[in-house]
Amino acid sequence: MPMENQTIVTEFILLGLSSDPQMQIFLFLVFLVIYLITLFGNIVIMVVIRTDSHLHTPMYFLLFHLSFVDIWYSSITVPKMLIDFLAEHKTISFNGCIAQMFFFFLLAGSEVFILSAMAHDRYVAICDPFHYVEAMNKEIWFQLVSGAWTNALLMSRLIFCGPNELDHFFCDLTPLIKLSCSDTNNMELVTFWGSVLFTLPPFLLTIASYVYIIRAILRIPSADGKQKAFSTCSSHLIVVTIFYGTLIIVYLLPKSKVLQELNKVFSLCYTVLTPLLNPLIYSLRNKEVKGALRKVIRKGVLYFAQSG
Repeated sequence: MPMENQTIVTEFILLGLSSDPQMQIFLFLVFLVIYLITLFGNIVIMVVIRTDSHLHTPMYFLLFHLSFVDIWYSSITVPKMLIDFLAEHKTISFNGCIAQMFFFFLLAGSEVFILSAMAHDRYVAICDPFHYVEAMNKEIWFQLVSGAWTNALLMSRLIFCGPNELDHFFCDLTPLIKLSCSDTNNMELVTFWGSVLFTLPPFLLTIASYVYIIRAILRIPSADGKQKAFSTCSSHLIVVTIFYGTLIIVYLLPKSKVLQELNKVFSLCYTVLTPLLNPLIYSLRNKEVKGALRKVIRKGVLYFAQSG
């Protein structure tokens, strides 16, 4: 079709999770509460780890950065989704869409590697944790930025000439590619192999870590010790499975009709649910973190009592 006869799309309409006005108000309240809990929980973890010198270890260094990433990771999608629940026109500009997609992939990739590093550090400890953190900050961070830029640049070169209704609650690659009237083979290829490289190796490393810890748990003579260890391990494994599993389903598995219909549900798991669960599972169930949190609360109460 000649370019002069095409209408170039400059903004997209996000169809979101529901078109029912009453349901949108209900969803707004639900996701507002989830978002506030996510922000509060992760900020509390960061404050506790920063203020307690006993938590200045590689593991808690990773937990601190996981909370930091989760705050921004959830803020990439949830605030816009909340606005759209109440807005009459649920639009996002083309440049805004590309920017949201860029930061989403950058932060999702960071989340993947931090979870992998935490599993490696806590359960396997094959190499020196400080060296691993240093390597992650340099080589892997460069790879994440490069991968996110590659996706953003390729997507910005695609032509969108209508329709402009995006069947999602944020600018995700798969529904965006469907709307393009350009040749999307290169984009789909980069998306698939990028997802393979940035998802499967950390996922396999994490699973290997849990295999080692389960073997170690089975050698614990005490039944109570086994139960406590399995409880902690199973909680971590559930969160990791939800995060990696839904990412793999959305970006790597063939798009059957059933998976396409559940795409937004799976996306909610790794964009909204995981940042909510991470501080609860990894930190607030930890005895050291709970002890440090009680110290911070006591110091806060004493400070306000003395100042008052």
